[in-house]
Amino acid sequence: MESPEFQAAAFKSAEKIILRWDSTASEDARERMIFDGDRYEINSYLQAVDDVQRSIESTTLSDDQNKASSAIQIAMARLEDEFRNILIANATPIEIDALLDINVLNSSQSSLRTDSSSGDFSEDNLSSNDGGLQDLGAIDQSRRSSASYRSMLSIRELDLVPMEIVTDLRSIAERMISAGYVRECVQVYGSVRKSVVESSFRRLGIEKLSIGDIQRLEWEVLEVKIRRWIKAAKACIRILFASEKRLTELIFEGLGSSTDDACFMETVKGPAIQLFNFAEAISISRRSPEKLFKILDLHDALFELLSDVEVVFSSKSAESIRVQAEEILSRLAEAARGILSEFENAVLREPSKVPVPGGTVHPLTRYVMNYISLISDYKETLFELIVSKPVTGSRYSEDLTTPDMDFGEVEGQIPLALHLIWIIVILQFNVEGKSKHYRDTSLVHLFVMNNVHYIVQKIKGSPELREMIGDFYLKKLTGKVRQAATSYQRATWVRVLHCLREEGLHVTGSFSAGVSRSVLRERFKAFNAMFEEVHRTQATWLVLDTQLREELRISISEILIPAYRSFLGRFRTHIESGRHPENYIKYSVEDLENAVLDFFEGNPVSQLSRRRSG
Repeated sequence: MESPEFQAAAFKSAEKIILRWDSTASEDARERMIFDGDRYEINSYLQAVDDVQRSIESTTLSDDQNKASSAIQIAMARLEDEFRNILIANATPIEIDALLDINVLNSSQSSLRTDSSSGDFSEDNLSSNDGGLQDLGAIDQSRRSSASYRSMLSIRELDLVPMEIVTDLRSIAERMISAGYVRECVQVYGSVRKSVVESSFRRLGIEKLSIGDIQRLEWEVLEVKIRRWIKAAKACIRILFASEKRLTELIFEGLGSSTDDACFMETVKGPAIQLFNFAEAISISRRSPEKLFKILDLHDALFELLSDVEVVFSSKSAESIRVQAEEILSRLAEAARGILSEFENAVLREPSKVPVPGGTVHPLTRYVMNYISLISDYKETLFELIVSKPVTGSRYSEDLTTPDMDFGEVEGQIPLALHLIWIIVILQFNVEGKSKHYRDTSLVHLFVMNNVHYIVQKIKGSPELREMIGDFYLKKLTGKVRQAATSYQRATWVRVLHCLREEGLHVTGSFSAGVSRSVLRERFKAFNAMFEEVHRTQATWLVLDTQLREELRISISEILIPAYRSFLGRFRTHIESGRHPENYIKYSVEDLENAVLDFFEGNPVSQLSRRRSG
């Protein structure tokens, strides 16, 4: 055991060193930093602090206690300055490439340490002028090229400060904490490192916005910010916050009073809350269908990050961060369910009444089918979120006729598939309502055929969507296309072909001599007039799908051309033997065949071309 004399001598020597570095009494001490000097000076000063601390613990005389306490206060003030200076000198924000570049995240550079414990539619936009779903906006198509933000990356911890600097910081922290200066140490550390985190935030494009500020932004602006947030959140949690946590552990772990956790939370709690406030603002914002896919992107990203959040914010003092992340995830899930319900209601009630020219595919049909095609891209997420069948007629007002759906026909389908089928059911219901705005019965059926055929093709074009809709319901839709096409043919061509009937032409029992030339002339005139009107009108009608258009023309030719050829073959001699036969037999079979090729192109024609043979 050291003698009192030895202790007194050691204290005087230590006190002398400490007073020499008292910045309040020495200009030289103010201008120089101990830890900028050589190791001998650094070690001498640290040893002096240790000696003074031991003197405080061992001395019993009040005068000696006062001297030792005064010396330790001076030493702590100096160490606090040194601590701050070292931290500031090493307060370089992480390079943005290291935060955002996926290749860096996947690299095995020596500066990375893996924590093994972590685990628009452009032309398809609705353009009607009657209000309704056209106000839903465009849907981000980037999902097509990057199906999801899901990632299996683990936490990556960067060395934020060189290890020799960490050693110096720990040596200072150890003495400040031992002397009872925990609060000062935590505050200095937190203030400097927090500014570094905030600088990294700015580089990542994370702005200081309140929840109210975020909710007042236009959705188009928010879409861009959501994409940026998803990347930034992964970088923050898996690299930035994780690296800050590691740094606090290296400096403070084992120094008592959970100082490492206190310093970590002092550094990142504010930035973490700021980060999650953005996602929270989106989760509680007004629901509208165009927000669904970005909300699902947020949900996917946060779901994948949740296990990392639990690792990085594992302490009891960080519980509020973990709870906030879990609550946001829950609200995002609820928002997605609510938006799907709102979308169903919007499809049913979309009010546009102006018929689309030519009976082509309605913008509503395009919008809805592109929308549910994107829904199928998110099926893995929505399988988990959509757990109940769609609500059909009961939620709508009594004065609105609504469609019905027999769930027995699609028994065994998952709830998400039932919702998609229900959306198609109400889309057809709305389309049929819009078809009534056409005055021409034939165009009514052509419009329904065009739109249901578009629905069928969109389903067939998406393997995921086709799997969920199922072959049974797809066959029902295909049957509706055939039914509409048949109804179109009947509405258009029954009257035209009625002119080519043989009944009523014979005035006596003799077939060859008993044909009424006047009745025959009227039949040819009526046929010509009707066909010309159909040709003029239906050339302006539009069937966009080339295969459907060709099939429809073939079906027309198969009923029209044989009937006309037969009628012409039987009775043309009766007309040609009379006066002005060209006024009655105006068209050859070839003329009609060519005329059918004009149908459904969406272009007006001046007149029916004639290339009669002699």
